[in-house]
Amino acid sequence: MSGPAGGGTVRIDAWLWAVRLYKTRSAATAAVRAGHVRVDGEPVKAAVSVVVGNRIRVRQDGRERILEVTGLISKRVGAPVAVKQYVDHSPPPVPRELLSVPYRERGAGRPTKRDRRQLDALRGRDGAGRG
Repeated sequence: MSGPAGGGTVRIDAWLWAVRLYKTRSAATAAVRAGHVRVDGEPVKAAVSVVVGNRIRVRQDGRERILEVTGLISKRVGAPVAVKQYVDHSPPPVPRELLSVPYRERGAGRPTKRDRRQLDALRGRDGAGRG
């Protein structure tokens, strides 16, 4: 395993933990096993080695992060050092107000069929298959 100076190879789960994308190495390993991590577009195993120039896609918290590896570390470091180990090509996160469910006044009664369809559309449900 290499230190902060770089060189050599580092496992993908150790790198994800070291650059502070996951709080624990076991959480990083679980995410890789679950298929939430791809290296250069391919699903990988936790033991795959990362090299400088790899593009890593990480799905977490309903967001996709796209990172280009610029440095190899296997020991957890502070945030200012960690962000220098990759270039973030991720799209900006969706604004919080767009994720929230519309507010209904208390006592407004039961939602109409039209209201329920609009709520389902906002939540990404098609409404089919329910009886």
